Amino acid sequence: MWELKSEWWAVGFGLLLLLAASAQAGGLAPHHYTPDWPSLDARPLPRWFDEAKFGLFVHWGVYSVPAWGSEWFWWHWQGEQSAAYVRFMKENYPPGFSYADFAPMFTARFFHPEEWADLFQAAGAKYVVLTAKHHEGFTNWPSAVSWNWNSKDVGPHRDLVGELGAAVRKRNIRYGLYHSLFEWFHPLYLLDKKNGLRTQHFVSTKTMPELYDLVNRYKPDLIWSDGEWECPDTYWNSTEFLAWLYNESPVKDQVVVNDRWGQNCSCRHGGYYNCEDKYRPHSLPDHKWEMCTSVDKASWGYRRDMSMSTIVDENEIIEELVQTISLGGNYLLNIGPNKDGVIVPIFQERLLAVGKWLQINGEAIYASKPWRVQSEKNKTVVWYTTKDSAVYATFLHWPEDGVVNLQSPKMTSATKITMLGMEGELHWTQDPLEGVLITLPLLPPGTFPVESAWTLKLTKVN
Repeated sequence: MWELKSEWWAVGFGLLLLLAASAQAGGLAPHHYTPDWPSLDARPLPRWFDEAKFGLFVHWGVYSVPAWGSEWFWWHWQGEQSAAYVRFMKENYPPGFSYADFAPMFTARFFHPEEWADLFQAAGAKYVVLTAKHHEGFTNWPSAVSWNWNSKDVGPHRDLVGELGAAVRKRNIRYGLYHSLFEWFHPLYLLDKKNGLRTQHFVSTKTMPELYDLVNRYKPDLIWSDGEWECPDTYWNSTEFLAWLYNESPVKDQVVVNDRWGQNCSCRHGGYYNCEDKYRPHSLPDHKWEMCTSVDKASWGYRRDMSMSTIVDENEIIEELVQTISLGGNYLLNIGPNKDGVIVPIFQERLLAVGKWLQINGEAIYASKPWRVQSEKNKTVVWYTTKDSAVYATFLHWPEDGVVNLQSPKMTSATKITMLGMEGELHWTQDPLEGVLITLPLLPPGTFPVESAWTLKLTKVN
């Protein structure tokens, strides 16, 4: 009898080890999820996403050919028939020119995925999200349900999704795919809307086959859903798909999804919350979230007519990153390559500036957690994070008197304060009214690698 019990104990212990190994890898313990929001919303978020903190968004498609206005070019031109877009087409293209005629010009001639991946790695990104399909319906992979409207049949004649995925994964960067549930002008979608959404011709023959194909073929770490807002989740069959994704798919243990799965799902259901584009809460949310924003303030896709006035300053990007992480979010920064597959120099410069800052201050960002106090403002704005019992205070502006004043940390006799990127401890004193006064090092201009947002590391504080 004892031998039998010993065998069962060994089996049980083995299972525990397997579960522990799964948890260590950022995966999840086995669980069956049913196709309803109470069950799906109860799924724990795979740990890798919260630890990653910083990702890059890439908007790239046929809209990169006209490269004017925004990635919504087709809709503005022929959907709402905006006068500016109609005039642009009349002045620049011959009569009878259709949106489909742009597709052969989407060549991706200078798309070198290894170079993109090198840039993304240098930027400090831990995940990359590529637009597999935007609202125009053109797929950046050889989709069997998008005949002659995909990157293999027309334009680049390449599998853009597959090529980029292979390159970023070589560098241990997680790979996500953006996918629009709807398409502006697809005949079956228009038919379903005409039928009052009582039919699902578009969902059954286009949307769902695409999603299952993307997951089975490319095994994405993240699915960034969009284009959900016109229809309820019951039309999209979202809960059925997510139940399959979490229970049976090849990525069931590590895949992460957002919250755009139908009307009224945003900020309520799904995985982590986007809530809305460029969402920025003012206090610490009680659910994991992500801020997505773009280097070009006026567009997500590439624009030939962009100017420096619409390009976000690198200091503003870093401030947004710091604020987002302090409030428990992830920061997803977007760039739009041009039709040839070139990431223009100003976008490269911004990404490299973030990477340079993260090389010094990444310790306060990656795998960090929100502290008991997220921010305070005295002589300068300070944002806090914590990791491995250390507290990090990132201040955005260098005080004129060279002294940083912190009110929130409770110092001890063993407290040590250093600045990331510098050797040695900093001198500090405790004032009963002003809090902790930290004397910053004297740094001649140009001697420190970063020019904004410096991070203090505090150990042995409460």
